[in-house]
Amino acid sequence: MPLSQTTDKITIATGRSLQSWFDFLTAHQAGNLNHQQIAALLKSQPGVSDWWAQSLTVKFEQHLGKRQPGQDCSGQFKLSVNKTLSGKLDEALTLWLQAVAGIQSFNQVQLKTQPRVSQTEKWRYWRCELADGSRLALHIQQKATDKVALSLQHEQLTTAEELEQWRSFWKTALPLLLSQAGVK
Repeated sequence: MPLSQTTDKITIATGRSLQSWFDFLTAHQAGNLNHQQIAALLKSQPGVSDWWAQSLTVKFEQHLGKRQPGQDCSGQFKLSVNKTLSGKLDEALTLWLQAVAGIQSFNQVQLKTQPRVSQTEKWRYWRCELADGSRLALHIQQKATDKVALSLQHEQLTTAEELEQWRSFWKTALPLLLSQAGVK
């Protein structure tokens, strides 16, 4: 998402611009605080939910050069590729399982563990670990009566370059896998 759209959403949601939040955090010497302390400072402000506190904290850490886009507070990188499908939770999980049936590697990286499936009332999950130390997690959530959201997260990537290689792979591979399983 372009930065201007992100800053517009921040202004609408919190009543302050991104630059105004940066000025506030700088005035409160938040550059000397850890991630949790910055988020707590932001949550103490009117109109800042937990979600926006986390989002603003990440933006501030990126602004300071403490974190790169896609990098979590542990220094690892992660990405998410999303797709909305027609149907129900179990139908979407079945489609995904059909799409990945028999696959032993992604992007020429072998699976380290066999995929695991779990569920809650509102979610369906598929997870596995890859031989390079990274992890895949597919989260499926019912968004509307006839729509589900799939979010494939690739976690524990070690560099920004690796993140971009996997992002490119998944942006092509996810739609291809789903189309091979019959999703239009």
